[in-house]
Amino acid sequence: SVQECELMKNLVGQPIELIDTPVPLIHLDALERNIAKMSKTIVNEARVGWRPHTKSMKNPDLVQLCLDAGAHGITCAKLGEAEVMAAAGIKDILVANEVVGATKISRLVKLCEKADVKVCVDSIDNVRQIDRAAAATGVRPRVLIEVDVGMGRAGVKPGQPAVALADEISGLSNIELAGLQTWESHTLTIVDQSEKKRQILAALSLLTESADQIRQAGISLEIISCGGTGTYWISAFAPGITEVEAGGGIYGCGRYRRDFGVDLEPALTILTTVTSRPDPNRIICDSGFKSSGRGFGEPEILDCGVVESFKFSAEHGSIFLAQDNPSPRPGEQIEFVPGYSDATVFLHDYLYGVRAGRVEVVWPVVGRGKLQ
Repeated sequence: SVQECELMKNLVGQPIELIDTPVPLIHLDALERNIAKMSKTIVNEARVGWRPHTKSMKNPDLVQLCLDAGAHGITCAKLGEAEVMAAAGIKDILVANEVVGATKISRLVKLCEKADVKVCVDSIDNVRQIDRAAAATGVRPRVLIEVDVGMGRAGVKPGQPAVALADEISGLSNIELAGLQTWESHTLTIVDQSEKKRQILAALSLLTESADQIRQAGISLEIISCGGTGTYWISAFAPGITEVEAGGGIYGCGRYRRDFGVDLEPALTILTTVTSRPDPNRIICDSGFKSSGRGFGEPEILDCGVVESFKFSAEHGSIFLAQDNPSPRPGEQIEFVPGYSDATVFLHDYLYGVRAGRVEVVWPVVGRGKLQ
């Protein structure tokens, strides 16, 4: 509502203690360092393109920070997210997903009139549908063949299946084959870094070898896209890769750092209020899984001493301390780093950018609910 937006604007410049809870805070100093570090690794050192995934950003202003830092385009999970970004003037967009069905394809070709929107494909029937819709609209969408190099989700198999699909696509007049895409996510949780590197490079060699075979068949490919936050510092340096899609790492959430070995710092926290202290070793706060997400690792509780365990219910968080501690008291605020930013940001209407204890910017989560 207009009244709500005005209230959010009035918080700019105010201390974070005036924000009603539970809310997500974006610590801008840490965010900017994370963005700079990712860009330096991908763009300056590996010398490939950075196309950050926006599924946990969901706001064009946040995306623009990455573009200003060296990203050349963005990745979206769904067509609805791409529509939000294109409406904000962002032109170079990859939808790392198959866009299937008459309704979505109609939206896709319409969106191609406003931006360079590329989508993933793994079925010639789907590509032919896009081709027919494009012919009727007068646009020429670009597509990337998704190749399954080990994830076991969507995508054609490497080698001959990828070559065969590329050959069929090249025969269509209203579609442009732009390249290949994959996500080597099966390597995420490998702890030993040398083994992780070995498996990532082995997986991506399947992608680049497929690209070589397609080029040998006389079909050009511009884009070879891969990678996420959990692999970017290795994937970006793989021979033949042209761009990396890592984006969620700008928040440095617990899942990336703890489970995937990512060397970034926490930039996203949940600000919550202590509502009850029923025991000296137990803290009850007003952030449950409806505001903090669940199922992707324990949160990291800040400024409460040694935490023995933590439990979420719908509207409450229960923090169990290793030792009795009278602080914090009811009414005081605490923060915790959520387990996984992808499972947290979409729960909220606004993100609060803070610096030096004060609100600097309030970003509406305009991509929230864009699931279609």
